[in-house]
Amino acid sequence: MLNHEITGRCLCNRVSYAITGHLGIFQYCHCSRCRKFTGSAFAANLLVSPADFRWIRGEEYVGRYEVEEAQHFATSFCKFCGSSLPWLGKSGKAVVVPAGTLDDDPLIRPMHNIFWGSRAPWYIEPSALPHYDELPPRKR
Repeated sequence: MLNHEITGRCLCNRVSYAITGHLGIFQYCHCSRCRKFTGSAFAANLLVSPADFRWIRGEEYVGRYEVEEAQHFATSFCKFCGSSLPWLGKSGKAVVVPAGTLDDDPLIRPMHNIFWGSRAPWYIEPSALPHYDELPPRKR
């Protein structure tokens, strides 16, 4: 349970939001739609109740795209910088919050991977790769 407000925003800072209450589910989604939208191997999303979500500023700058044939999937983004932003699921029962847009640690951790069977064929577990605190050293 969240006992404080947690905020998030887009890259250009024109749009910001707040979450209060229970954060619900934190999951990685490997579906092809999430990969296309994020440009990454998977999306890291929190699901929160619409009652626990509110826009602080810039809601008028939020764009939305829906795939007609998709039962749940939609996307939202900042019309200025293109950052992913939270979106209300088609059912209206959950707001999907891209974890990378949060300003602080949500104090919960991912619980599971979904659509694992659809994961990118090039996906490698991050822990299996070398780690650098900044850019890797130049190869000579």
